Amino acid sequence: MLKGISQVISPELIKILMEMGHGDEIVIADGNFPAANMAQRLVRADGLGVPLLLDAILQIFPLDQYVEKPVSLMAIPPSDSYKPVIWDEYQKVILKHEPTFTKFEYVERFEFYERAKKTYAILASGEMALYANIILKKGVIKE
Repeated sequence: MLKGISQVISPELIKILMEMGHGDEIVIADGNFPAANMAQRLVRADGLGVPLLLDAILQIFPLDQYVEKPVSLMAIPPSDSYKPVIWDEYQKVILKHEPTFTKFEYVERFEFYERAKKTYAILASGEMALYANIILKKGVIKE
């Protein structure tokens, strides 16, 4: 345990977040995502939801301020009428830590999978909400 570090941040996850450099990306994947099949580096967070993980990560992880959309979501196919309410939760969590955040990037499902294969790591959560996958692009600390 460390002061100021959430209990949901495992030693393996803190190592991954520390290793990442400016522009590197991490996927926080929902429980349906084929994380083990795609990850260069896989970190498990079974039983934990994405909003909880997102909140803990953004306490210590800067989003990239040099790109228009440092947060990406898996887009819903036009044939699917599902409306993910979890995205509203993401917006609230992100604004809590990054008050200048404006909008998400929406990435088509198969493009999202291809991009996920190239990310620095995939954090496999136990999130059961549909379309709950999210990619964060790491920024810099200016201090």
